Amino acid sequence: MGKRLADLQKRIDHDRLYEVGEALELLKSGKAAKFDETVEVAVRLGVDPKHADQMVRGAVALPHGTGRILRVLAFAKGEKAHEAEEAGADFVGAEDAIEKIQGGWLDFDVSVATPDMMPLVGRIGRILGPRGLMPNPKTGTVSLEIGTAVRDIKAGKIEYRVEKAGIVHAPIGKLSFEQQALTENFHALLDALIKAKPTAAKGTYLRAISISSTMGPGIAVNPADALAASQAAD
Repeated sequence: MGKRLADLQKRIDHDRLYEVGEALELLKSGKAAKFDETVEVAVRLGVDPKHADQMVRGAVALPHGTGRILRVLAFAKGEKAHEAEEAGADFVGAEDAIEKIQGGWLDFDVSVATPDMMPLVGRIGRILGPRGLMPNPKTGTVSLEIGTAVRDIKAGKIEYRVEKAGIVHAPIGKLSFEQQALTENFHALLDALIKAKPTAAKGTYLRAISISSTMGPGIAVNPADALAASQAAD
Protein backbone atom coordinates (compact mmCIF):
# COMPACT_ATOMS: atom_id res chain seq x y z
CA MET A 1 0.00 0.00 0.00
CA GLY A 2 1.40 3.39 -1.03
CA LYS A 3 1.90 6.22 1.43
CA ARG A 4 -0.90 8.33 -0.03
CA LEU A 5 -3.36 5.46 0.08
CA ALA A 6 -2.30 4.55 3.61
CA ASP A 7 -2.80 8.18 4.67
CA LEU A 8 -6.26 8.22 3.13
CA GLN A 9 -7.17 4.98 4.90
CA LYS A 10 -6.20 6.57 8.22
CA ARG A 11 -8.40 9.61 7.56
CA ILE A 12 -11.48 7.50 6.82
CA ASP A 13 -13.66 6.52 9.75
CA HIS A 14 -14.77 3.06 8.63
CA ASP A 15 -17.48 2.99 11.30
CA ARG A 16 -19.14 6.11 9.93
CA LEU A 17 -21.58 6.71 7.09
CA TYR A 18 -20.54 9.86 5.20
CA GLU A 19 -22.54 12.39 3.25
CA VAL A 20 -21.92 12.27 -0.51
CA GLY A 21 -20.01 15.56 -0.56
CA GLU A 22 -17.75 14.48 2.30
CA ALA A 23 -16.97 11.15 0.64
CA LEU A 24 -16.07 12.82 -2.66
CA GLU A 25 -13.95 15.43 -0.89
CA LEU A 26 -12.00 12.69 0.88
CA LEU A 27 -11.42 10.81 -2.38
CA LYS A 28 -10.24 13.90 -4.23
CA SER A 29 -7.86 14.85 -1.42
CA GLY A 30 -6.27 11.41 -1.36
CA LYS A 31 -5.38 10.81 -5.01
CA ALA A 32 -3.34 7.60 -4.94
CA ALA A 33 -2.36 7.12 -8.58
CA LYS A 34 -0.52 9.08 -11.27
CA PHE A 35 -3.32 8.57 -13.80
CA ASP A 36 -6.80 10.10 -13.72
CA GLU A 37 -8.73 7.55 -11.68
CA THR A 38 -12.36 6.67 -12.31
CA VAL A 39 -14.82 7.40 -9.51
CA GLU A 40 -17.14 4.45 -9.02
CA VAL A 41 -20.32 3.92 -7.04
CA ALA A 42 -21.54 0.60 -5.63
CA VAL A 43 -25.16 0.43 -4.47
CA ARG A 44 -26.53 -2.63 -2.69
CA LEU A 45 -30.23 -2.89 -3.40
CA GLY A 46 -32.96 -4.74 -1.55
CA VAL A 47 -33.77 -6.99 -4.48
CA ASP A 48 -33.22 -10.63 -5.42
CA PRO A 49 -32.00 -10.68 -9.05
CA LYS A 50 -32.77 -14.40 -9.23
CA HIS A 51 -36.39 -13.38 -9.72
CA ALA A 52 -37.15 -11.77 -13.08
CA ASP A 53 -39.57 -9.30 -11.51
CA GLN A 54 -36.80 -7.94 -9.28
CA MET A 55 -34.22 -7.30 -11.98
CA VAL A 56 -32.90 -3.73 -12.03
CA ARG A 57 -31.43 -2.70 -15.35
CA GLY A 58 -31.37 0.45 -17.43
CA ALA A 59 -29.35 3.41 -18.62
CA VAL A 60 -28.88 6.98 -17.49
CA ALA A 61 -27.30 10.03 -19.10
CA LEU A 62 -24.83 11.56 -16.65
CA PRO A 63 -25.03 15.38 -16.88
CA HIS A 64 -21.23 15.71 -16.92
CA GLY A 65 -20.37 12.48 -18.74
CA THR A 66 -17.89 9.88 -17.54
CA GLY A 67 -14.67 11.42 -18.79
CA ARG A 68 -14.12 8.36 -20.94
CA ILE A 69 -14.29 8.26 -24.73
CA LEU A 70 -16.29 5.20 -25.77
CA ARG A 71 -15.93 3.40 -29.09
CA VAL A 72 -19.39 2.78 -30.50
CA LEU A 73 -20.31 0.10 -33.03
CA ALA A 74 -23.62 0.62 -34.84
CA PHE A 75 -25.41 -2.26 -36.54
CA ALA A 76 -27.37 -0.55 -39.29
CA LYS A 77 -28.00 -0.40 -43.03
CA GLY A 78 -28.81 2.27 -45.60
CA GLU A 79 -29.98 5.63 -44.30
CA LYS A 80 -29.74 4.45 -40.69
CA ALA A 81 -26.08 3.55 -41.22
CA HIS A 82 -25.46 7.06 -42.54
CA GLU A 83 -27.35 8.49 -39.56
CA ALA A 84 -25.13 6.56 -37.16
CA GLU A 85 -21.98 7.75 -38.94
CA GLU A 86 -23.17 11.36 -38.80
CA ALA A 87 -23.84 10.99 -35.06
CA GLY A 88 -20.26 9.90 -34.43
CA ALA A 89 -20.33 6.10 -34.41
CA ASP A 90 -16.78 4.76 -34.63
CA PHE A 91 -17.80 1.66 -36.57
CA VAL A 92 -20.89 1.00 -38.67
CA GLY A 93 -21.76 -2.30 -40.30
CA ALA A 94 -24.17 -5.16 -40.77
CA GLU A 95 -23.24 -8.67 -41.96
CA ASP A 96 -19.64 -7.53 -42.39
CA ALA A 97 -19.41 -6.42 -38.74
CA ILE A 98 -20.95 -9.68 -37.56
CA GLU A 99 -18.40 -11.67 -39.53
CA LYS A 100 -15.55 -9.62 -38.01
CA ILE A 101 -16.85 -10.28 -34.51
CA GLN A 102 -17.19 -14.00 -35.24
CA GLY A 103 -13.54 -13.84 -36.26
CA GLY A 104 -12.52 -12.42 -32.89
CA TRP A 105 -12.77 -8.63 -33.40
CA LEU A 106 -14.09 -6.80 -30.31
CA ASP A 107 -12.42 -3.39 -30.46
CA PHE A 108 -15.46 -1.42 -29.29
CA ASP A 109 -17.03 -0.53 -25.95
CA VAL A 110 -20.73 -0.26 -26.76
CA SER A 111 -22.92 -1.51 -29.59
CA VAL A 112 -26.22 -0.12 -30.82
CA ALA A 113 -28.61 -1.45 -33.43
CA THR A 114 -31.78 -0.69 -35.30
CA PRO A 115 -34.62 -3.15 -34.55
CA ASP A 116 -34.45 -4.74 -38.00
CA MET A 117 -30.82 -5.72 -37.38
CA MET A 118 -31.50 -7.70 -34.20
CA PRO A 119 -32.20 -11.05 -35.91
CA LEU A 120 -28.71 -10.80 -37.43
CA VAL A 121 -27.10 -9.57 -34.23
CA GLY A 122 -28.73 -12.47 -32.39
CA ARG A 123 -26.30 -14.79 -34.18
CA ILE A 124 -23.47 -13.39 -32.06
CA GLY A 125 -25.43 -13.08 -28.82
CA ARG A 126 -23.22 -15.73 -27.19
CA ILE A 127 -20.19 -13.56 -27.93
CA LEU A 128 -21.60 -10.15 -27.05
CA GLY A 129 -23.90 -11.12 -24.16
CA PRO A 130 -21.33 -12.31 -21.60
CA ARG A 131 -19.22 -9.20 -22.31
CA GLY A 132 -22.10 -6.79 -21.79
CA LEU A 133 -21.92 -5.68 -25.43
CA MET A 134 -25.30 -6.91 -26.68
CA PRO A 135 -27.73 -4.16 -27.79
CA ASN A 136 -30.84 -4.09 -25.63
CA PRO A 137 -34.09 -2.10 -25.90
CA LYS A 138 -34.18 -1.66 -22.10
CA THR A 139 -30.98 0.39 -22.21
CA GLY A 140 -31.86 2.32 -25.34
CA THR A 141 -29.24 0.64 -27.49
CA VAL A 142 -31.86 -0.88 -29.81
CA SER A 143 -33.66 2.03 -31.42
CA LEU A 144 -34.95 3.40 -34.71
CA GLU A 145 -33.43 6.70 -33.57
CA ILE A 146 -29.95 5.26 -33.84
CA GLY A 147 -28.32 8.66 -34.26
CA THR A 148 -29.76 9.79 -30.94
CA ALA A 149 -28.61 6.55 -29.30
CA VAL A 150 -25.05 7.11 -30.52
CA ARG A 151 -24.99 10.76 -29.44
CA ASP A 152 -26.33 9.89 -25.97
CA ILE A 153 -23.58 7.30 -25.44
CA LYS A 154 -20.90 9.69 -26.65
CA ALA A 155 -22.26 12.36 -24.30
CA GLY A 156 -21.97 10.15 -21.23
CA LYS A 157 -24.90 7.75 -21.10
CA ILE A 158 -24.06 4.69 -19.02
CA GLU A 159 -25.76 1.34 -18.52
CA TYR A 160 -26.32 -0.24 -15.12
CA ARG A 161 -27.41 -3.73 -14.12
CA VAL A 162 -27.80 -5.36 -10.74
CA GLU A 163 -25.44 -8.27 -10.15
CA LYS A 164 -26.23 -11.62 -8.52
CA ALA A 165 -25.41 -10.23 -5.07
CA GLY A 166 -27.89 -7.39 -5.52
CA ILE A 167 -25.23 -4.75 -6.17
CA VAL A 168 -25.06 -2.17 -8.95
CA HIS A 169 -21.60 -0.88 -9.92
CA ALA A 170 -21.34 2.23 -12.09
CA PRO A 171 -18.80 4.96 -12.94
CA ILE A 172 -19.75 8.59 -12.27
CA GLY A 173 -16.71 10.37 -13.69
CA LYS A 174 -13.03 10.98 -13.13
CA LEU A 175 -11.18 12.10 -10.02
CA SER A 176 -10.15 15.24 -11.92
CA PHE A 177 -13.81 16.33 -12.20
CA GLU A 178 -15.00 19.20 -10.03
CA GLN A 179 -16.68 17.91 -6.89
CA GLN A 180 -19.99 19.51 -7.93
CA ALA A 181 -19.91 17.65 -11.26
CA LEU A 182 -19.32 14.32 -9.51
CA THR A 183 -22.10 15.09 -7.05
CA GLU A 184 -24.57 15.84 -9.83
CA ASN A 185 -23.58 12.67 -11.68
CA PHE A 186 -24.06 10.68 -8.47
CA HIS A 187 -27.55 12.05 -7.99
CA ALA A 188 -28.44 11.31 -11.63
CA LEU A 189 -27.46 7.66 -11.10
CA LEU A 190 -29.30 7.41 -7.79
CA ASP A 191 -32.45 8.93 -9.30
CA ALA A 192 -32.34 6.38 -12.12
CA LEU A 193 -32.00 3.49 -9.66
CA ILE A 194 -34.91 4.76 -7.58
CA LYS A 195 -37.13 5.09 -10.65
CA ALA A 196 -36.13 1.57 -11.67
CA LYS A 197 -37.27 0.07 -8.35
CA PRO A 198 -39.24 -3.10 -9.08
CA THR A 199 -42.75 -3.23 -7.66
CA ALA A 200 -41.90 -6.69 -6.30
CA ALA A 201 -39.07 -5.31 -4.15
CA LYS A 202 -39.97 -5.31 -0.46
CA GLY A 203 -38.40 -3.62 2.55
CA THR A 204 -35.52 -1.17 2.36
CA TYR A 205 -34.50 -0.60 -1.26
CA LEU A 206 -31.24 1.32 -0.84
CA ARG A 207 -29.35 -0.95 1.55
CA ALA A 208 -25.80 0.41 1.27
CA ILE A 209 -23.79 2.83 -0.88
CA SER A 210 -20.03 3.05 -1.32
CA ILE A 211 -17.95 5.50 -3.35
CA SER A 212 -14.38 4.74 -4.40
CA SER A 213 -11.74 5.62 -6.96
CA THR A 214 -9.84 3.11 -9.09
CA MET A 215 -6.92 2.89 -6.65
CA GLY A 216 -8.64 4.26 -3.56
CA PRO A 217 -10.59 2.64 -0.71
CA GLY A 218 -14.35 2.47 -0.55
CA ILE A 219 -16.07 5.15 1.52
CA ALA A 220 -19.48 4.27 2.95
CA VAL A 221 -22.25 6.78 2.21
CA ASN A 222 -25.41 7.15 4.28
CA PRO A 223 -28.24 5.89 2.00
CA ALA A 224 -30.90 7.96 3.77
CA ASP A 225 -28.88 11.18 3.47
CA ALA A 226 -28.06 10.41 -0.17
CA LEU A 227 -31.73 9.81 -0.96
CA ALA A 228 -32.81 13.03 0.76
CA ALA A 229 -30.11 15.04 -1.01
CA SER A 230 -31.04 13.53 -4.34
CA GLN A 231 -34.72 14.38 -3.88
CA ALA A 232 -33.82 17.93 -2.82
CA ALA A 233 -31.67 18.35 -5.93
CA ASP A 234 -34.57 17.45 -8.28
